[in-house]
Amino acid sequence: MGRNDMSGVVLRPGEGRKLITDKQEVTFKVTGANGSVVSSFEVVVPPGFDVGAHSHRNSQEFFYILEGELDLLAFEPNQRTPDGWHDWESPDGDRVVRGGPGSCMFVPAGCPHAFRNATDKPVRMLFQSYPSPDHEVYFEEIVAIFESGRSVDADAVQRLRDRYDINQITPLRYEPPSSGR
Repeated sequence: MGRNDMSGVVLRPGEGRKLITDKQEVTFKVTGANGSVVSSFEVVVPPGFDVGAHSHRNSQEFFYILEGELDLLAFEPNQRTPDGWHDWESPDGDRVVRGGPGSCMFVPAGCPHAFRNATDKPVRMLFQSYPSPDHEVYFEEIVAIFESGRSVDADAVQRLRDRYDINQITPLRYEPPSSGR
């Protein structure tokens, strides 16, 4: 076995392959191509971005907020409402949490979850998804949809999510705050 067969990955801040749109910035950190069963990304979530509540039959995810604040949801609600998840409550009384730096969210397979940047500042988070490379390919394809116009093509997003084990419960939305310019 050669020396390179046991090499890992070391990246400095800002390093990694980037996918950038006005709706999301994703930096690939560790991927299936590196031999990892978990895909790791640094994600910048702009103000007004709401991924929408969704679930995965087979995937697990982990979110860790590095900078900024996100509204976080990771539970099955008493009642799923198709227009929004922000007021959901679980049978145990769980509600949406506003998480800041150091907050994390683990999502087991089948668990409804969502995040939203309801602030006026970008949020930076570490995002990990199992198994790789599902979310790697998903991010590549959703960037193409995001780049196609100012508004998000909800039908195109739904077709993409159907292919990648994403059961969308409430819509993905991007409503940036007015800049006053």
